[in-house]
Amino acid sequence: MARTRLYRNGVMEAEDFPVSEVSDHLRDPSAVVWLDMCAPDEEDLAQISEELGLHELAVEGALAHRQRPKLDVYDSHMFLSVYAGAFDQETGSLDVAEASAFITENVLVTVRKTEGFVIDEVVRRWDSSSSLARHGVAFLLHGLLDYVVDSHFDAVEAMDEQVEALEGTLFEDRPIGSAEQRRTFEMRKSLALLRRIVMPMREVVNTLLRRHVDSGDEAMLPYFQDVYDHVLRVTEWTESLRDLVANIREAHLTMQSNRLNLIMKRVTGWAAIIAVPTMITGFYGQNLPFPGFERPWGFWVSTFLIVLVSALLYRSFRRRDWL
Repeated sequence: MARTRLYRNGVMEAEDFPVSEVSDHLRDPSAVVWLDMCAPDEEDLAQISEELGLHELAVEGALAHRQRPKLDVYDSHMFLSVYAGAFDQETGSLDVAEASAFITENVLVTVRKTEGFVIDEVVRRWDSSSSLARHGVAFLLHGLLDYVVDSHFDAVEAMDEQVEALEGTLFEDRPIGSAEQRRTFEMRKSLALLRRIVMPMREVVNTLLRRHVDSGDEAMLPYFQDVYDHVLRVTEWTESLRDLVANIREAHLTMQSNRLNLIMKRVTGWAAIIAVPTMITGFYGQNLPFPGFERPWGFWVSTFLIVLVSALLYRSFRRRDWL
């Protein structure tokens, strides 16, 4: 189902009216219309495209999946593609929801691929800052971008907590288990995905800032600047977390290698100690006469040598921290 809103002179006058009435409201230059569609087909977009004169490439972009976050500028409108993100702390995966928008002088059309893009949260932001509604489409666009960037901020903040938990595992006495390794791998994948949807947002918001400066409409400029600052913070935070996760992964591998070397060193030390009685008993096990053969003192001499040499080797290995 499509959702609609009508603003006139900064005041919301109607909501959830039929899509067929959109063209009637567009005749009024003081009216600003918002139209939202979830998972529309070509026929649904064809009607809006004809009404607003949308470029065919923009329409194709709204129907395509996995578009890169971008802002395309055409003669009569702009096309926006963005992603909202939500981090699942249980699985360590990042869920993304794609949405597109057609931006004209007095119309904002949002096209969501799935219900995962929570448009109710965008509407809540519009209602909480209704005093800015007099700025028309710029006000609607700011609410949309603010929701998207805040979702990125919430995701990277949750990831930061997970990375801190992974850092804590580096100093535990127990070996690194498969659960920590799997979580580290999932975090790397999630941060790589977050980076792909966050990095292009700098260009998107920066383009909007330049257009507002060039047009002389600077009333909404501080609000878009605030969104841009959040984009920069998320970008820098994401990059730092990627470095931390990479360092944690390298530390896991290094610690496993060191632990394996320590185990091998201890096993080798004990093997050297065990080799002493094996050598002595093997020598006295020859089927030949030897000093102490068939004499009680021969047994005690061999036993004394086993204990003495084993004790000397153990003390030497302990001094070198091999055992």
